[in-house]
Amino acid sequence: MNQHEPFMRAALELAEKGRWSTAPNPTVGAVLVRDGHIVARGWHEAFGQAHAEVNCLRDAREKGVDPSSCTLYVTLEPCNHQGKTPPCTKAILEAGIPRVVVGMPDVNAQASGGAEFLRSRGVEVEMGILEQECRDLVADFVVWQTTGRPYVILKMASTLDGRIATRAGRSQRISNRASHEEVMHLRENIGRAGGAVLVGGNTFLLDNPRLTARTANVQRQPLAAVMTSRLPGAESTCHLLDERPGDCVFFSTAAQAASPSAAALRSRGARVYGVDCPAGSHALDAEQVLTALREQENCFYVLCEGGGRLALSLLERGLVDEYHLHLAPTILGDADATPVFSGRTADSMDDALRMRVVKTAVLDGDIHLYFRADRG
Repeated sequence: MNQHEPFMRAALELAEKGRWSTAPNPTVGAVLVRDGHIVARGWHEAFGQAHAEVNCLRDAREKGVDPSSCTLYVTLEPCNHQGKTPPCTKAILEAGIPRVVVGMPDVNAQASGGAEFLRSRGVEVEMGILEQECRDLVADFVVWQTTGRPYVILKMASTLDGRIATRAGRSQRISNRASHEEVMHLRENIGRAGGAVLVGGNTFLLDNPRLTARTANVQRQPLAAVMTSRLPGAESTCHLLDERPGDCVFFSTAAQAASPSAAALRSRGARVYGVDCPAGSHALDAEQVLTALREQENCFYVLCEGGGRLALSLLERGLVDEYHLHLAPTILGDADATPVFSGRTADSMDDALRMRVVKTAVLDGDIHLYFRADRG
């Protein structure tokens, strides 16, 4: 093991404390090390507040630690520009830190260049320690910096034979209570960050979902986003429109968005957007939907909870950044039951869509698999 790795792992763990609170800034962690021991810690706690390096230096001051005798470990290259806070490179120089170990370079062109700036001022800088783990940490930030869409988390629950509903479309609850509670907490965090839960038209019509976080201390519910070619009628009754129409966003064809049904939805407080269908397809353009959620609804996270055709369309377009699969230890054994993904023809395994496993867990008997996009 590289001598730097334990300290960078400690910084990674600290960074996770800022998850969901820092958007659209990255989650970052930092530690100061002296004589092989961590002597100060810090992380970026919330958007607009002090960065990890500054918080780490504050912790050092409170503990009476002299930073000039320490090495700073930080998961992301220290910023080199004046934003809502001063540049971290300035704080590092003023503290007299002689050596900085960095996980990955900053992908924000405006803030990057901190490593070279520090080197030019005599600071020793080493880059690329646990770089893949550090990139996974800020995968959301990379998406925000390099695309115009939100960070997309796909969550699905299935039987061991890969079915999400019976042939009649009945899904009930496939996963166990503990898995269900984890999803509720994920929705809570998506809502806290101002994000949305996205479902397809069939899921909306068949399941009548609430798409809320049913947790004890929820601060803000996520938006409920529905992609459908069939908007509900003016007199439709469903949980979303009856209970929280102001949190509902519908995406449909341009013709549907100009229809009386759309006008009725808007009169109830919902928003309706018209999007195109890609050439040769009858499906709505998922990328346009995501872009509208980012630009019009200010969503930085989208949690997609199905169904199978919507999930596959996102995967095929390279729009899934993170995939959570909850496998229940049950088997339907019915070839006509609804599969996790559907709507694609593949002639060989070379045509398969691939993802990268990043974590596995067992929760009260359910198997949880976590994947990230494998973009080479």
